[in-house]
Amino acid sequence: MNQLKDLVEYSVLGLLLGLSVWTVAIAIGRFSHYRRVDVADWNKRVELEADLTEGLTTIATVAANSPYVGLLGTVLGIMFTFQTLGATGDMDVKSIMTGLALALKATAAGLLVAIPCVALNNALRRRVKVLLAEWDARHG
Repeated sequence: MNQLKDLVEYSVLGLLLGLSVWTVAIAIGRFSHYRRVDVADWNKRVELEADLTEGLTTIATVAANSPYVGLLGTVLGIMFTFQTLGATGDMDVKSIMTGLALALKATAAGLLVAIPCVALNNALRRRVKVLLAEWDARHG
């Protein structure tokens, strides 16, 4: 049972780490792209908007779902803790609290991924709005 618990724990934390790295890579690419964009090069606003918003849905999706991934890890960790308590009959406070504390770190990890993702998404969408406003000003 401990092997399964460890597998779930490391899978959840690994998934969250992978999602955060992926999101940061997208954000860096987008910020870099926005520095090079010249709105005068675009004739159609819809094409400019499509170019500017590429990848932002991924960041928003990670921001919205990473707390749920963390919560899933917490629920599974608590289930494993209770299953172990039921199977062994060991009602030691130390083992209960250790199991619950380990389970809760998945929720914390989910939030640690979500909060920066929300900030990145908002910053990128703000930059998109500014660039689209520049396009609107140039093209009436």
